Amino acid sequence: MATADRTYDVIVYGASGFTGRLVAENLLKTYGVGGDVRWAVAGRSRTKLETVCTEIGAPSALPLIVADASQPETLLAMAKQTKAVITTVGPYQLYGEPLVAACVEAGTDYVDLCGEPAWMAQMIAKYDARAKASGARIVFSCGFDSIPFDVGAFYLQREAKARLGAPLARVRGRVRSMKGGMSGGTLASGVATMQAIKRDPSIAKVLADPFALTPGFRGPKQPAGDKAEYDEAAKAWAAPFIMAEINTKNVHRTNFLLGYAFGKDFVYDEMMLTGDGPKGRSRAKTVEGGGRMAMGLMAFGPTRALLRLFLPKPGEGPTLEQREAGSFNVSLSGETADGRQLRATVTGDKDPGYGSTCRMISESGLCIARDVGRGETPGGVWTAGAAMGDKLIKRLEAKAGLRFSLEN
Repeated sequence: MATADRTYDVIVYGASGFTGRLVAENLLKTYGVGGDVRWAVAGRSRTKLETVCTEIGAPSALPLIVADASQPETLLAMAKQTKAVITTVGPYQLYGEPLVAACVEAGTDYVDLCGEPAWMAQMIAKYDARAKASGARIVFSCGFDSIPFDVGAFYLQREAKARLGAPLARVRGRVRSMKGGMSGGTLASGVATMQAIKRDPSIAKVLADPFALTPGFRGPKQPAGDKAEYDEAAKAWAAPFIMAEINTKNVHRTNFLLGYAFGKDFVYDEMMLTGDGPKGRSRAKTVEGGGRMAMGLMAFGPTRALLRLFLPKPGEGPTLEQREAGSFNVSLSGETADGRQLRATVTGDKDPGYGSTCRMISESGLCIARDVGRGETPGGVWTAGAAMGDKLIKRLEAKAGLRFSLEN
């Protein structure tokens, strides 16, 4: 379905929420209103949208669109006006499907910040064929989960083929540093997932399966990444990384969508580096234990309710000062089947979850809407790496404060 004559390039759905507001503020700062980039904000309440626009200093010319997941016809009307929808309305397993359905029906591109792989697997099964038919490109996980890792792996493999003449059969994603805060939306997604597992225990198997997003394909056994260990390649202690559960699945799906460009025997894992001496080992053990305790508390109803009293509520998150002071540094290293090695680094200059994420999803929405033709990436359910690849890297480096580079 042609979208060239749509009124907008992107619409930010959920602009009155914490992250949606950051996306709108970023688009305003980067592209203004009334210029080459045509965009609008959308949400359930016009009054709240007007308040957000006033607070971020947007001119009255910025279009406001009322759309509500409880009224699917309003979502479809919104989707028909734009080339792409940027949505920050989560947890997606609770609120996301009506918008996916509307975008698929309208042939409209869609990007989100989803880190909920069980829901993503359900959406792939239900909408991939329909999206292929309508031309809609549905792209999940366009924030810190999983762009630095997914697009970073794409970048490293591209460089490996160019420099070594072969893909890397084994790649390790390692978080060297990550400075930033947590929002209430992140907590809400975790709570929703734990409640879903309680209702349907089979969801836990999906979460544990590295190939949950590659229907019909299973690669080799993957590292569990669930215990602290000494990483010989990095020469440092490593601890389990809380986002590996979603990032690893997206990296494997990118390989799957690109026709196994990384190889059918590709092995990938992620961990967080903590240091190279006894203190590094101690920190790794502490992170491992803390992660298990947090999951246990999240799964237990009374303590889950208690956590809600002390952690940020939906619509809350890090302050401007915290977002500006944040940063991240991710290493991706690997070797070919015959042992030749290559290493890349992906860095960001803002808080990863919000300061960088709002820019990553902004550029993802504009990239799929403006830069990537349907002859290049047809309709379907995609990952950022497979759908946008080099074109997204170019945007992220130019506009989002990310840098992709090889290490000597």
